[in-house]
Amino acid sequence: MAGDDTLGEPGKRAGFVALIGEPNAGKSTLLNRMVGAKIAAVTHKVQTTRTRIRGVCMEGQSQIVFVDTPGLFVPRRRLDRAMVAAAWGGAADADIVVLMVEAHRGMTEGVEKIIDSLRDRIPQGQPVALAINKIDRVKAEVLLGLAEALNGAFPFARTFMISADKGYGVADLRAWLAGQVPAGEWFYPEDQIADVPLRVIAAEITREKLTLRLHEELPYQLTVETEAWEEKPDGSVRIAQLVYVLRDGHKGIVLGNKGETIKAVGQAARAEMMTFLERPVHLFLQVKVRPGWLDEKERFDEMGLDFRDGD
Repeated sequence: MAGDDTLGEPGKRAGFVALIGEPNAGKSTLLNRMVGAKIAAVTHKVQTTRTRIRGVCMEGQSQIVFVDTPGLFVPRRRLDRAMVAAAWGGAADADIVVLMVEAHRGMTEGVEKIIDSLRDRIPQGQPVALAINKIDRVKAEVLLGLAEALNGAFPFARTFMISADKGYGVADLRAWLAGQVPAGEWFYPEDQIADVPLRVIAAEITREKLTLRLHEELPYQLTVETEAWEEKPDGSVRIAQLVYVLRDGHKGIVLGNKGETIKAVGQAARAEMMTFLERPVHLFLQVKVRPGWLDEKERFDEMGLDFRDGD
């Protein structure tokens, strides 16, 4: 994906930056911060991100295309395996990789495994930066010790101390990335902030609200798809979505007593969609039991995942 110095306007640069790390390391929060809008689902629960969402960020004459990948973890199900394959695929294809590590969790076993895999999976010469996130949660001496240990384990091109949530250190990281991406023409129009269909972002918004509302394992056993997207003459949009669950018991939980849960989810999702789309939204949600959705190619296609990677 490297650019060509002979192409495009002088000074223009563009490249792909893959954000990798353990689940809940703050990758989606950083993506949203860099782009300046919420395009990726963010919750306190791990494995919220399933799809590879590309966020487009402009910094001077540089266009940085961030690839927010699913968290790297030990996969158990077909969906897990496809998510992990998508994360490593996004990293290998990128011009630059940013490994995000949570400051308060430090050098976990998961981080050690990711660093080991970086040596084998990332092309030689590809820059890998380290972003220690959530720095507001630990003391300075702990941060310095963690940075030293991580840099001793892998030759990172640069180390950044950031808080994706509060914005600390993000401008420095963005400026460095802008100077590192290859020279060449931009991939997207200057005002485009994401390379993913609006119907997918809308589905992710609803899934985020369900994940925040529901407990235990249920969020990992449901998916949301945008079934219909209709532009209305008055400028509003009618969005119909399906929530697929594995069994009847799950459907009852998602609906809630007298439909209260799905109604609250719909209201929260609709409000966020209106803010994102900047126009009125009419949202209709339907919950369907689909026992085998975790093994259906169509569901993986909708999430932008390769069904074969789950084998």
